[in-house]
This record gives sequence, C-alpha cells and structure tokens, in this order.
Amino acid sequence: MPLNIQRSSWMTEDLDDFRQLAKTFCQKELTPNQERWIAAKQVDRELWTKAGEVGLLALSIPEEYGGGGGTFAHEAVLYEEQARSGDGGWGVSVHNGIVAHYLLAYASEERKKEWLPKFASGEYVGAIGMTEPGTGSDLQGIKTRAVRQGDEYVINGAKTFITNGAHADLVVLAVKTDPDPEAGAKGLSLIAVPTDTPGFRRGRVLDKVGLRGQDTAELFFDDVRVPATNLLGDEEGQGFIQLMQQLPQERLIIAVTAVAGMEAAVEQTLAYTKERTAFGRPVFGFQNTKFKLAEAATEAAVARAFLDQCIERHLKGELDVQGAAMAKLWTTERVNKVVDDCVQLFGGYGYMMEYPIARAWADVRISRIFGGTSEIMKDIISRTL
Repeated sequence: MPLNIQRSSWMTEDLDDFRQLAKTFCQKELTPNQERWIAAKQVDRELWTKAGEVGLLALSIPEEYGGGGGTFAHEAVLYEEQARSGDGGWGVSVHNGIVAHYLLAYASEERKKEWLPKFASGEYVGAIGMTEPGTGSDLQGIKTRAVRQGDEYVINGAKTFITNGAHADLVVLAVKTDPDPEAGAKGLSLIAVPTDTPGFRRGRVLDKVGLRGQDTAELFFDDVRVPATNLLGDEEGQGFIQLMQQLPQERLIIAVTAVAGMEAAVEQTLAYTKERTAFGRPVFGFQNTKFKLAEAATEAAVARAFLDQCIERHLKGELDVQGAAMAKLWTTERVNKVVDDCVQLFGGYGYMMEYPIARAWADVRISRIFGGTSEIMKDIISRTL
C-alpha cells in the first residue's frame, strides 16, 4: 500500500531513470538474499562487482577517476531504494558516500588515479576505521599510532565496529601521529591502508542486534608499513579537520536511510493492517490503528520535507555541521518511534524475523548511535545556539 509521497524538489528526469535502475538492482540482488546474508554475517563479495558493472559504485566521483560523475542526489536515490528493498547488509553508503570522498578530497593525485577506479568497478571495497575498543565518540582518545620512519609510516593499533571490515581492500584509518596529550585534535591524521599489507589482520565479524547481514568487523594493525604518500592531506595533523568536513555528508546519508525506512515501514503496515482481520474486520478498521498510522504517516512526511531541504542545501554546498546534526538527530529518533509503533500493529508477527518489519525494528536502533550518537548531535547543535 504505497504512501502518497511528494516528489522531492531535487529530483530530475535523469534521477527518475536512475531510480529505476537502482530499484531493479536492489529488488533483484538484495531482497532475495537477506536470510542467507544474515546467516553468513556478510553479503556476497560478488555483489560489489555486480554493482560496479551496472554503474552503482562511486556515483558522485568524477568520471576522470572512473566514477559516475553524478552528485549526492544519485547517492541519495540509491540509499533510498536500498532501504525500501529491506536490505541492511550492503555497506555501499560507507564505500560510496564516505570512503571514496575522503580519497577524492584528500589523497594525492597519484593515489586517486590508482584507487578510485577500483572503487568504481568493485575491485576495491572501502572501509573507514575510527572507533576503537576503548574509544567511541571521543576521537581524540584513540590509541592507534602511526610513526614516520623514512618514507613509511609504521602503524600499530586496533579498530572495532568497522563496516565492510571483512571485505575491505582499503581502509581510511584514523591514527595518532602526535601522541602528546597537549596536541589534542592536532595529533590526529588519516592514512589509507591497503588490507594486503603485511601486519594487517581481520578479527571477528561481530554478532550484532541488527544489520546482521553486514560485515562489521574488528581490524588489527601490527607493525603495518605503508608509504608516507598514503597520508591523506599534505601534512600530519589534519585528520580531525578532515573528519569534521566529511561528517555532515555521512550524517545526511544516515538521515536519507532513516526517512526511506520510515516510509517503507508505514507502507508495509498499511498493507498488513488492511489485509489482516481481527474480531471480524480488518485491523485498519479500528480507530487506534488508524490514528497510529495517521501519526506515523505525518512523521514521515515532516521528516521527508526537512530531509529534502537538507539535500538541497548540500547539493549547493551550503549544509553546515549544525544542519547535518539536526537532520541526523531528528530523523533517527523519529524512525525508531515509527518502526516501533508499526511493529505493535503487526502483533506477534511483528516480532518474527521473517517479516521485514521485524528486521527493520532491529536495524534502525543503531541509527541513534553510529555517525555520532543522538547525545553528541544535541551537543553539536547546542554549541551553535
């Protein structure tokens, strides 16, 4: 039962055509494989090369580096269709919208020409390593060290909760290049580490509450040596600034997925409550059901309007840290409420993992944590008041 979703102001005819491509790919390649990927705790490695073949990778990377030459709008369309397909396993938003853009913005020209075409083809899968076993939101507290020795950096440390960790061929790694506590944020740098480098090893693929088909893993670095030219930026100590520059897009991606997930949950629940009967009439016939779904549809419509405004600003280069934090905070808090209300209307079936609504309920919970917790978002917003 489709919602009457207003066409986004940033959509174009080109994006309509692209949406059909993305929708077809997601329905064919993602939806039928959910149970198998959940059991394996990762998607098929071949999914990445299939996506590369049809042009779904490196969408907003310039054509000169092998990318699609599109904009963030193309990325948003793909993530919406992925969410609507019921998939929580494919870490394409990290690969496309986050890691590829760190390389585009900060890697040397030589490295961009070497790595980005492989991101576009699916030969390389990208991951970003920030979180550590003892450090979450406080990036200044990371322990992973990179020490310059001649023309190389020697890296030692560990990362956890890394999306695409099992498949990654290249990890953008947050490291301390200056361990002096007085250095603070200026002691942080980003270095790209190919995973075929000696000393790199993968730990467990983690057993999560939701997003169970995603290869979220532990990564370890034991005297890993990489060329000094793998440093992102032209000097050490730029990592924190680089992260702050890129995090608004990461948070907007999370908001895109949240709103699409909200809309999908309402559509699924409308269909179910109009078919399912109780006490001789459809569940939708009860006032409580109608009112709950009226609230949920309104939540989704309001979130969509705000999201569209933020996407428009981002496409113009005008989305600031505060705006991205507000989008991430609002949409993730609302999707958790909406999906929980929808599960209630499914009754016992809403708790069965064979139903997409149950998987969605587990999947969306992390949205209030990753990319910066809701509490961190409130702190960021409060600084601008």
